[in-house]
Amino acid sequence: MILIPKMHRLCLVEILSVALVLAACERATPPAHEGAVATGGSGSPSAAPLIATVSIDGSSTMLPISTAVAEAFHEVNTGVTISVHESGTGGGMKKFCSGQLDIAAASRPINAAEIAECRAAHVEFIELPVAFDSLTVVVNGGNTFVDCLTVKELRTMWQPEAEGKIGRWNQIRSSFPDRPLALFGPGTESGTFDYFTLAIVGTQSASRRDYTKSEDDEVIVKGVASDPGALGYFGYAYYEAHKDVLRAVSIDNGQGCISPRAATVADGTYQPLSRPMFVYVNASAAARPEVDAFAHFYIAPENARYVHDVGYMPLTTATLLTVARRLDGRVTGSIFGGRGSIVGLTADMFQDEDRLKSALVR
Repeated sequence: MILIPKMHRLCLVEILSVALVLAACERATPPAHEGAVATGGSGSPSAAPLIATVSIDGSSTMLPISTAVAEAFHEVNTGVTISVHESGTGGGMKKFCSGQLDIAAASRPINAAEIAECRAAHVEFIELPVAFDSLTVVVNGGNTFVDCLTVKELRTMWQPEAEGKIGRWNQIRSSFPDRPLALFGPGTESGTFDYFTLAIVGTQSASRRDYTKSEDDEVIVKGVASDPGALGYFGYAYYEAHKDVLRAVSIDNGQGCISPRAATVADGTYQPLSRPMFVYVNASAAARPEVDAFAHFYIAPENARYVHDVGYMPLTTATLLTVARRLDGRVTGSIFGGRGSIVGLTADMFQDEDRLKSALVR
């Protein structure tokens, strides 16, 4: 057995010698995902094993979930090699829309340019929401003066106008010490960068450029952990895995200081940094039993514990069952209409697709 750490820094996770067992080819009432078993964490083999590969690339925020789910899939299936890469949401989507991937992981909905790229390459996709993240602002573990920041203060730090001008903590708040401010964050291929700039600065991709950037969130972790004056941001799972050397900053959006955690995502109070996360499945690839099985395993309600274990908020059982029907029915396209990052979405909106559509219209 090959075990994979829940927080794996390498950009490639290879799960070798994992066997996927096919269900009997003929049944009186075949399910929509005919030919695959162990989609929910259990199952008995009834046919010869299949040797195949499933490829995933994309969001580094999603990497801890994909790694944990792949490890669990390993325990009940054999024969399939699953390779998980992290090149950022944008980087993963480029590969996905050119037909290079079976599954893309994304920390924001697919955008209009990506949809056009997929259409040009005749790649149809099935959009599957899988979890919510409380995007987390962190400071060095030795920082004793920052407990909470307002959205306005974060905007002062990160807006393009701050470049070359805002470089000390007392420029953010006069009561803060007069010491250097070192900023760390995702690169421009990151869905986290897209979402954070929209939520905090007000315009997607509008950001100062003079900060230390990386598509690898572990690099950001190390940067903040090694600099007493540092601040950075990334998905909550990376804070959860390194909270011995980092401190999470509460966010005040006008309703008081709210800390990032599953409970504040669930009750809708952690705004504007609460966001949904997705996997996009190539519709043609979904016809292959190994891809179908892994996609179903990823969204099975009984496997939501893996989302919780790495620090994100799982969707409800009812929501995940609705998501599974999209996969079973091979429903293609995006419910978000190519808008990309959307601020203000809450987990309860995903419990009913009609309600979600209504919320998007407002």
